[in-house]
Amino acid sequence: MHKGSIAVKSSKRIEFIDITKQINHAISASGCHSGICYLYNPHTTAAVTINEGADPAVQEDLIKIFGEMAPNNRHYKHLEGNSPAHAMTAMIGNSSLVFIENGAALLGTWQRIFFCEFDGPRSRQLHWRLRED
Repeated sequence: MHKGSIAVKSSKRIEFIDITKQINHAISASGCHSGICYLYNPHTTAAVTINEGADPAVQEDLIKIFGEMAPNNRHYKHLEGNSPAHAMTAMIGNSSLVFIENGAALLGTWQRIFFCEFDGPRSRQLHWRLRED
């Protein structure tokens, strides 16, 4: 089994960062030709997802939708002031998996892998683990 981490640095409070190239690089460097890539984000105010990456308007729309679902202008009990970030993370989740085929992530034509920052800017880590067939 191959495993590792990638560093992710956000520059905005809420941001979808395309990490597809870094994940494919990790897969390629491992020599894994076929299997599963597990992605795990150990942060409570960030998430990981697979979604459309061809049109940046999709990420902008998602950010708007999440902002409407967990707005900043409510009175939250959590004293750090980042309850909306925790809620957004809970909606997406902290892990994902993708099949590996021909030495790369098996994604649809428009799909990309995104690290979702909801409490940035920050420096984060995303852990990956590959299981070969």
